[in-house]
Amino acid sequence: MTRLRPLLNLAIILIVWEIVGQFQLVASGALPAPSAVLLRLITDWSDYPLHIGATLYGAGVGFVIGNLVAVAAGVLFALYPVSARVARGLNVAIFALPPIAISPILVLTLSDMAPRIVLAALGCYFVTMTATVVGLTQADARAVDVVRAYGGGKWAALRFVQWRNALPTILSGLRIAAPNAVLGSILAEFGGGGRWGLGVYLLGSLGRAEPDRLWGIGLVATAIAALAYFAFAALSHFVTRGTQAVTVPSAVLSSGDKPRPAWQQALIIAASVALPFALWWVLLALLRVPTMIAKTPPGLFDYLFLLPSAPIAQGKLLAALAQTLPMTLVGMVCGLALAFALALSSQIWPAIVRAFMPVALVTQTMPLVALTPLLVLMLGRGPAVILWITISVTFFPAFVTMAQGLLQVPRAALDVPKAYGAGIFKQLRLVSVPASLPYLFAATRLTVPRALLGVMIAEWLATGTGLGNLLNQSRGYLDYGMIWAVAVISVLISVMFYQIVVAVERRTLGRLGMASAE
Repeated sequence: MTRLRPLLNLAIILIVWEIVGQFQLVASGALPAPSAVLLRLITDWSDYPLHIGATLYGAGVGFVIGNLVAVAAGVLFALYPVSARVARGLNVAIFALPPIAISPILVLTLSDMAPRIVLAALGCYFVTMTATVVGLTQADARAVDVVRAYGGGKWAALRFVQWRNALPTILSGLRIAAPNAVLGSILAEFGGGGRWGLGVYLLGSLGRAEPDRLWGIGLVATAIAALAYFAFAALSHFVTRGTQAVTVPSAVLSSGDKPRPAWQQALIIAASVALPFALWWVLLALLRVPTMIAKTPPGLFDYLFLLPSAPIAQGKLLAALAQTLPMTLVGMVCGLALAFALALSSQIWPAIVRAFMPVALVTQTMPLVALTPLLVLMLGRGPAVILWITISVTFFPAFVTMAQGLLQVPRAALDVPKAYGAGIFKQLRLVSVPASLPYLFAATRLTVPRALLGVMIAEWLATGTGLGNLLNQSRGYLDYGMIWAVAVISVLISVMFYQIVVAVERRTLGRLGMASAE
């Protein structure tokens, strides 16, 4: 019966949805019945194979490339912490780059499927890299000491201890990365033209006022992402079911990054700040992007501060920021709170979480460009649609990461407070939550840039406000200076929030004697 419960929950959801759709109880039919969506899918199915094939190619190749680079980078950062500090600015910049901002630039500078592959790879990189670093740095230091006592070095410890410890976390990261790859490919299609792809098909269907077709396209994309998610979930269960920890690590690995003189610290910080800008400049030079499109750091500085039109550009940016930042903060906090509550609930009431997961997975895997027009029909164009979208794109990755941290707590550790009569809530408070703090902070770092991206996509497609709308207007006016400005400002905001989380993490985990996995 337990195995059939998810199917029963899904059946209940579909029945309720069918009733709501048949009687047009939501926004006069904005939520069509599943039967209507299915009939439309059957009618339109001849259109789908080539669109699905193009999206799968872009997402699949990007997924492989992005995750290979991410795992290699995660290993490098875990073994040589100074490299992680130097690359921190670049890592956050890669994850924080809004795809809707760089999509038109990629389309103009790259050819064929390359823009889709690049955006899909970028969507995978940060999630998997972070998961790799967290898993490798949370290995039991005692086991590593045993390897070193027998003459093994860093690579031997990585092979025999750290990699085995990190595998469950890496597989959890891949579960999150799979929907991200699909979203990146579709966003490139949506903003970059081309003949085939679900994003192209969606763009051509937006102006027809046919919710059943939009839901069909969205659900097909969701099915693709969900299949990838469940494939890695099954792989994770198969690989790790016999490797559950049975002891509590007395200590995790130290970072290995020894205290450095002030001048070295300053040099590392300067390199971290300069690396993204240097790479930006080098890539533009190597790709030979036309001057009208390309904005180097000095060119962007001129646009914002030295040209006669600079005051107008500054005014537009500040006005947009005043609209975007409050919604980003509210959405981020709400998404994290929901993720934390859901992760704890998965330990207390697993049945409730299993019932909620189908809805959660749909909101995560359905591409935002498909979900947003449907939410506009149901919720209107006010703050509610921004908040809903932001929560939907932030809580699920945070939940998966937090839940993985809670699952890593050995049962033996929970038996100690249980033996003294502690209830489930006290067990969570005294053991599970403190032991999984590195995963909680990792989830928060993942959430920061996604919250801003969710708000910008909602503004771009729905509300006509904030940075997202400014970006959309700038694309229409071919104002490439403003496109670059919005992209850089969004990255700087994400980096600022990220550094705040890192500072809090260091302070908190330092007091508890735990290793930070930043």
